[in-house]
Amino acid sequence: MRARNATVAPMIKDEPPPDLMGYEALHETALRGVIRAALERAASPRGLPGEHHFYISFRTRAPEVSIPADLVDRYPDEMTIVLQNQFWDLHPGETGFSVTLQFGGQPKVLTIPYVAVMRFYDPSVQYMLQFTVAEPLAARPPAPTPASKSTGEAADEGPKIVSLDQFRKK
Repeated sequence: MRARNATVAPMIKDEPPPDLMGYEALHETALRGVIRAALERAASPRGLPGEHHFYISFRTRAPEVSIPADLVDRYPDEMTIVLQNQFWDLHPGETGFSVTLQFGGQPKVLTIPYVAVMRFYDPSVQYMLQFTVAEPLAARPPAPTPASKSTGEAADEGPKIVSLDQFRKK
């Protein structure tokens, strides 16, 4: 007597199963913790060590961002700040940070939640984190956006996937 083999259907699915854990959001939250830790070190009495300095790009109209209106007018969508030699009162917190910077010789306080940060870059070690930041739901009234007021950076073209391998030392 000959045995019959049961036919086994392949376990291939057209779509991946839904991520009920929200791993992408967990991943971004953890990486934003890197920003917080770096800012905490910069805020310490010793300040930034060595040649470290930060370029931080953020959405100016994201919820909870608090910057002077003239800066929103100049940078209606995105702004990049540099924390290197001249910054004061850096206060990293659980959900965001505040810092005083000078613009045109005038000190201005900026309060930025970590979820508004699009890019964090330390050029001294070529370390960059890039995030997907949702468009704000009219957190502020829209300002005119003439081309001359552009930040000079390319517009966001959808979600970005960042491979950390390129930033690891070999």
